[in-house]
Amino acid sequence: MEDLVRWKCSEERKPMVLKGARQVGKTWLMREFGKRHYEKFFYFNFDEEEELKSIFETNKNPQRIVELLSLISGEKIVPEKVLLIFDEIQECPEALNSLKYFREKANEYHVIAAGSLLGTLLAAPKSYPVGMVNLLDVAPLTFDEFLAATDESLYAYYDGIEKGNAVEAIFHSRLMDACHHYFIIGGMPECVASWIKYKDPARVSKIQRELIEIYENDFSKHNGKVNSGRILMVFRSIVSQLAKANEKFMYGAVREGGRARDFEEAIEWLVSAGMLNRVYNVSKAEHPLAVFDKLDQFKLFVFDTGLLKTMAGIDNGAILLKSDYQFKDPLTENFILQQLKGQFELEPRYYSDKNSEIDFVLQYKTEIIPVEVKGGEDKSAPSFKKYIGSHDPEYALRFSKRAYRQDGKILNLPLYLAGKTRELL
Repeated sequence: MEDLVRWKCSEERKPMVLKGARQVGKTWLMREFGKRHYEKFFYFNFDEEEELKSIFETNKNPQRIVELLSLISGEKIVPEKVLLIFDEIQECPEALNSLKYFREKANEYHVIAAGSLLGTLLAAPKSYPVGMVNLLDVAPLTFDEFLAATDESLYAYYDGIEKGNAVEAIFHSRLMDACHHYFIIGGMPECVASWIKYKDPARVSKIQRELIEIYENDFSKHNGKVNSGRILMVFRSIVSQLAKANEKFMYGAVREGGRARDFEEAIEWLVSAGMLNRVYNVSKAEHPLAVFDKLDQFKLFVFDTGLLKTMAGIDNGAILLKSDYQFKDPLTENFILQQLKGQFELEPRYYSDKNSEIDFVLQYKTEIIPVEVKGGEDKSAPSFKKYIGSHDPEYALRFSKRAYRQDGKILNLPLYLAGKTRELL
């Protein structure tokens, strides 16, 4: 919402496009933004209103388009004062393309658009108004957003935690419990809303299974040049890929004898659709990180930790009883990545050589920060200490269930503070 308000006031404003997986709350966000920050909003859905498409198919002039939309809605659409919302815009490539003309010839109109699988349209530049739109990624709720929605007083405490503040044991324990709940519920708005209303994990699990089914149906409906069966195979292989300790993504694990050329496009499709987060391996942990990407070595994580828990078939009890279970570390890594995304200019990477395997490396200004993720309270792996010894980084981070404190070179952050990583450095 804050990003959208900044967009509204910006002199460089272009039509806004929201990207993100289905059901993460894009429609709600656009309508709510229109309600709160404009005199009026006009909502057009290309999936529900077939006849809308003809307007865009036959007209390229934005003034004419607005005129016809005014007729449809029965009210005059006034520039600056109202918000035009185009939803499910992927159903009408001409509408997506029209954003270019709004930018060039009618930028006084505030236009916002969204659609699922929009990222995958980037591959079809003919319809995509490259450089003519602002983009905003919408993801599931992060842990701090989840906390703000489910426990306001605990969130107020969390919000006040500053660099160097000790977290009292009673609050550490309550925040860790909230974190375990987040592992189970995740950040999909429907799941969080159900949890707030009923506090029933069984209902949440049912919603999660239905969401996974919706996504899998989406893959099979997809009729582009990427084979839908392969998209499904890659998606279903993620759990077993992550279960292998510290292994990069293996094509052979998707299908025996599988090769990169068989599944590359399917992976690209899932990453573009916002369903998977890709983390590249780097050959050197040095600034600037991106130049050392090994493009053929990466790990894939699921965009929502609660959905990954359901895909892995983890019983909620295992998480709540704080017992050790098979998939604990991969689930925790998925959680940490979900919280770190977007905090730093560069997306996280990971690093491995003969001596060490570092879960994530972050670029902070010119510093490279090694990150270790632990599902329990156990101390660091020898390879993490070895890396610190040989690279002597300015910062080293360990996420675990232990309390917030500095251990020699290592800053130990409890899992629930991952969303504050940058401000605690």
